[in-house]
Amino acid sequence: QAQLVESGGSVVQAGGSLRLSCAASGITFTNYVVGWYRQAPGKERELVARFTDLDRGTMYASSVKGRFTISRGRTNNIVYLQMNSLTPDDTAVYFCRAQTYPNGVRDLWGQGTQVTVSS
Repeated sequence: QAQLVESGGSVVQAGGSLRLSCAASGITFTNYVVGWYRQAPGKERELVARFTDLDRGTMYASSVKGRFTISRGRTNNIVYLQMNSLTPDDTAVYFCRAQTYPNGVRDLWGQGTQVTVSS
């Protein structure tokens, strides 16, 4: 059974850094594009960063560009989100999403990991 598990969420002070991990079991990311999304209390879920293809294409939300970096791990079942210069506005539950490329027929979500940035 395919599953995505996020980890790395924590409480951090403004200006700090965190690295989130998304680990897949039951699949590898060979044929999937992976992205990170977040949902703050009372707000809709929004895209943070994602791969746009199976190579190196990426896109970022304007609010995180230059501060966050999405990357692949050495094994083909882990994706990271490095988050620097965190602000309280980054406080949210962060979700990992994997979609088959290019048609997105299979769409998997993780359960989320909480990131809290204190001022």
